[in-house]
Amino acid sequence: MQIKKRHTLSINHSKASSSRHSSSDFTSILNESPWERFVDKTKPLVKILLIVAIIGGSIYGGTLLFGNKDSDKQSTEYASNNTDHQSDDKEKLYQCLDDVAKVNPSPETSDPEFYKKLIDGYDKRLGCYEKYPGIDLAGNDTDEKIPMAAFFDDYEAFFEGRAVQTDGSSVVLTNIATLNNARVDMWGDPSVNWFVDYNYENIDEATGLPTGTLRIPAFLMHNYRYVDSRSILKNSCDYVRAELLSLIKEHGLPGMPHVKADDVVDIIFTSATELEFWVKTPSRTVTKKELSVSQKLQEQYWQRTHGTVRTALEQAVERLDQYGMVAEMGHKEVGGVKAKLDEDGHEAVVLEQLEIDWKFSNNPLQTADNELQARIIVREVFRENGLDVTFNAKPIIGVAGSGEHTHFGVMAKLKSGKVVNLFSPEDMRKESASSLGIGAIMGLLKHYEAINPFISSTTDSLNRLKPGFEAPVCIVTSLGTDPSEPSRNRTILCGLIRDIDNPMATRYELRSPNPYTNTYTALALIFISAFDGMKYAITSGKTQAQLEAELSKEVGETSDYLATNRAYRTEKDVFDDFTQEERNQMFGVAPATVWENIKGYQNNPELVETLAQGNAFAKDLMDSFIASILKRWKLVLANRLIPNNLDTVRSMVAIHTDSRNSVDDKRFAEVNDLRFYLAKDSDDRKSLFTRLIDALNDGEYDLASQLQIEMNDKMEELETKYANYAKNIF
Repeated sequence: MQIKKRHTLSINHSKASSSRHSSSDFTSILNESPWERFVDKTKPLVKILLIVAIIGGSIYGGTLLFGNKDSDKQSTEYASNNTDHQSDDKEKLYQCLDDVAKVNPSPETSDPEFYKKLIDGYDKRLGCYEKYPGIDLAGNDTDEKIPMAAFFDDYEAFFEGRAVQTDGSSVVLTNIATLNNARVDMWGDPSVNWFVDYNYENIDEATGLPTGTLRIPAFLMHNYRYVDSRSILKNSCDYVRAELLSLIKEHGLPGMPHVKADDVVDIIFTSATELEFWVKTPSRTVTKKELSVSQKLQEQYWQRTHGTVRTALEQAVERLDQYGMVAEMGHKEVGGVKAKLDEDGHEAVVLEQLEIDWKFSNNPLQTADNELQARIIVREVFRENGLDVTFNAKPIIGVAGSGEHTHFGVMAKLKSGKVVNLFSPEDMRKESASSLGIGAIMGLLKHYEAINPFISSTTDSLNRLKPGFEAPVCIVTSLGTDPSEPSRNRTILCGLIRDIDNPMATRYELRSPNPYTNTYTALALIFISAFDGMKYAITSGKTQAQLEAELSKEVGETSDYLATNRAYRTEKDVFDDFTQEERNQMFGVAPATVWENIKGYQNNPELVETLAQGNAFAKDLMDSFIASILKRWKLVLANRLIPNNLDTVRSMVAIHTDSRNSVDDKRFAEVNDLRFYLAKDSDDRKSLFTRLIDALNDGEYDLASQLQIEMNDKMEELETKYANYAKNIF
């Protein structure tokens, strides 16, 4: 929480402002401070202020220690029962800050005892621990938890990145941090919000308050080099910002006569994610058929929530607000069924799909941090209400999966302080997007085959990207049928979102990410690829109309930037207006397995080279990411998916007893043939499961990928045949 104080203190922290997903209020996305090193050891006064500010944020009742200065909704999570005492502490803090502000750096200020005396009585209220969440290449949140006493005993080491280390070989830094070179140092990031994560199940006996853990988002350093997902995103944005500013100064802004190149002083990256998830009671007894029918009847989307789900959803939205995310909405998604009640009228079976959204951010690092923090908050709140939450992309095959649609835009800050949207044309009613806006989507689509493994990196994520569930299956965009009447195509990969009455609202929505997509690396590659297309738009000399015509080209039509054998834009329904053969011919074949997705990276070295430009997302780090998802694919397939399928096969036993009914005999015989083909080895034939495991062990990944596809098809056929057999038994 931002401390409210008499004197303005700069603690190397961004002025985080943000804007809504759905509204046009992008005008608040302003004034991002540049990222700086955490603190200079030659400035002990700043260190004093920082320590006091941390403590003060907790005393004031803040969950969000540093963050959005403009937010009116600040956290008072644990202060409700201590209002009077809190007020006294706040006044003491103000006086303390006044006193500290007058202190000049001296030998005394380097004495740790000075700081202890200064903050005496306040540290207990902050909580017992501090945590440095660094993000590995898989997007995992490392949990390095440290007692606050250790922080105060050796603050210098914490400020300078020397005190907090982790074992890099035990997280996903494949081929980077190895067993014989595993040390990874953690450096706190002051450009984003710091949170106190409260444990309401662990009450401090001395204060009667929940134990808190100060979460300080961090960068991971290995061999004097940052190797983590957060640093990749930061470096990528820094690179794109510098290069784009240079291009604008040299070439101007084509198609934007209302903006003078010399007036542009900074580039602002806007971004946001949407969080979908499934919630259920721990013991679920809802059939897939019930879910499928409910979805087809459109019984759930935006319907009223009830009971514990309503309570948990409201509490989750409230807590997100308290953490400074400014939640906008929470609602039902398309999946789920009406809750079932027991004889006492209590909800015994809950299975619903929900979505929660919050405001945009002008700092992509904050966007990704918020998404991670939101998952933690949502899971904890629903667990407190006796409900389980899953963020899997496709928890139930055949039913709607959970996406995490990712919005992004690029803006320019002018000398006057005004901000203009670089994706918006001068006349919103005559053109859908500016030249740079057209270039941005061209860059993303051109490179998407190489980007896709970083977006959809698991079997679960690819299971979601199937026709019929409003999930994208093709590399294609939509700009709308008429600039004067904005439309929104829900069947494409990445579409233009716009409001003709507000140019600040123009952005793109990438629909392929899911809740477990690594948002840091995803945004890094989105902005790098978009920049490559924007560079083409600036340097090609083409008009907006010429660029839009190039984006809208037919298959086989040559292009200066895009591939000849592809089409990249359609305003039609991708699922209903094209056959699968037509989709494949026009937009390319969608990967069905992780290995097929990886080949999109391996087979396009020229695209990878572009994505690695400026060494912002270095090639060896990309290779490390690819190596990690290959390893995960093999392990999950061999040790989870196949054993789960084997359990399913074993459960499909004969249940009919009437030997006079030949229909039952015939139907189960078909089931049994499939069971044997899938899972039963014989003297003259290996089962499909065995052949798949052998292929994985032998490194024959093309074969393994083909067998996985066959396994999925056969398992679906098996379940259908067994359901047809079972429904005839009574």
